[in-house]
Amino acid sequence: MPNIKSAIKRTKVIETKTLRNKKIKSAYKTAIRTFTEAVDAGDIAKAEENFKVAVKKVDQACSKGVIKNNTASRKKSSLAKKLNTVKK
Repeated sequence: MPNIKSAIKRTKVIETKTLRNKKIKSAYKTAIRTFTEAVDAGDIAKAEENFKVAVKKVDQACSKGVIKNNTASRKKSSLAKKLNTVKK
């Protein structure tokens, strides 16, 4: 446990940011999971709807610094590929 006042404050800030990052990451993973479930079920309309939500969540996670730019691009690309395979 830190004894210095500034170190105590830093631990509080780190805890707050960790919770925020967990919340964002959880929402982004959930959006991807719901999209994947819709694709596996073969429901094109629901998959397209969930695709938009998943891409939005990936972009939000990227803008908040939870995931890196290349990771976000890779995720969006793989989601688009899955959507296109279902459409065919």
